[in-house]
Amino acid sequence: MRKTVYTKNAPDAIGPYSQAVICNGVVFTSGQIAINPATGNVEATTIEGQTEQVCQNLKAVLEEAGSSLEKAVKTTCFLQDMADFAAFNGIYGKYFTGKPARSCVAVRSLPKGVLVEVEVIANIED
Repeated sequence: MRKTVYTKNAPDAIGPYSQAVICNGVVFTSGQIAINPATGNVEATTIEGQTEQVCQNLKAVLEEAGSSLEKAVKTTCFLQDMADFAAFNGIYGKYFTGKPARSCVAVRSLPKGVLVEVEVIANIED
């Protein structure tokens, strides 16, 4: 069974994709960037502020899917600059307290010039 996920509490997709897809009791989120869903704009300019917004967006998508950050089993994190790694981890660690498996890579650029993008795979059931 496959179901798409949508919530107005996270940014609309900026391309031909869903905020998330549920398949066989697992939710796969698309990468979230630091768009404020209330305004549709990237407002934060620091890695800390952008990471906060990204985590809030992911929380909203996961909750709409019937999951949560605590049920995350894998994240993939993209940083524009690996020099931001420690500051990113400081915010990320407040949200992903269950310490899911993770990959974190530096990339040349991200949509809308943001500093960070994160995607999550999470269980719906425990």
